[in-house]
Amino acid sequence: MYPNQLYYVPYISNFHRIDTQLLNDIQKAVNAEYSAIACYEKLARMAPTQGERDRILEIQKDEKRHLEEFSNIYNNLTGKQPAYQIIEECPDNYRAGIEFAFKDEQEAVDFYLDISDKAQDISIKDRFRRAASDEQNHAAWFLYFYSKDPKRTNTHRQMEDYGAKGALDASSLSLPQMLTYALQDEYLAQARYNTIIETFGDIRTFVQIKEAEMRHIQALLPLFENYKVPLPNDISQSYVTTPENLKAAYAAGVQAEIDNISMYDKFLSMNIPNDVRIVFSQLRNASVNHLAAFERGLARN
Repeated sequence: MYPNQLYYVPYISNFHRIDTQLLNDIQKAVNAEYSAIACYEKLARMAPTQGERDRILEIQKDEKRHLEEFSNIYNNLTGKQPAYQIIEECPDNYRAGIEFAFKDEQEAVDFYLDISDKAQDISIKDRFRRAASDEQNHAAWFLYFYSKDPKRTNTHRQMEDYGAKGALDASSLSLPQMLTYALQDEYLAQARYNTIIETFGDIRTFVQIKEAEMRHIQALLPLFENYKVPLPNDISQSYVTTPENLKAAYAAGVQAEIDNISMYDKFLSMNIPNDVRIVFSQLRNASVNHLAAFERGLARN
């Protein structure tokens, strides 16, 4: 569907009812995307490997799509094109640029979700929520590029209070904590499989399970909205290390799914709302299937 069809609003008769703050936010989003496109062009030229260069250009494609969609929304609401202005200068150093991009993408997630909440039009709400999801994925990639840099001084953090291990170590759990630990664990799975695929190639098992984990994230997100729980920042890449070989990658997958299943068993033993129970049960059952797939892969290697 063309953006003009998706977001058409008769601006002449409805203009007086348009929220000025919403329009200002959309204009700001346009400028943010315009600035990101220029920055990622610069970062792609400085990227140390072809793999990183290609990924940054893929991210840039998403930003170009966002820019077109946001511009169409603004045009359909006001009858005129938005202004295009670079509002943030991209660093000249690659490492500093990657860190800048990561922080910028994380801020964009919150900003786009805020716009989605303010908008009355369902299609606009959906478009900005989808853009926020894209930006979260971009942030994970930039964090990955930053964390793999040999110049970094911080070692990988221990997963003492993150994801499944955090949930399993907790002496008590509220519903917001359960949702947060569950989403953190899905973030962690995405980061782990991104690293494995980047290192060993598009291995079918990891590609398929990575796609399934993304669906798990989409299943969890409505629960955060329903129960007014803030979304946690995705810092999962800081917990991930690169496996020495493919056997170690499968072994890490096995252990992660065992922890994941145990986490959901713990959640399901508690008094939780029925809609949460249904989602947790579905994700637990999916983890059982993933565990079997990783065990088969481990046996082959």
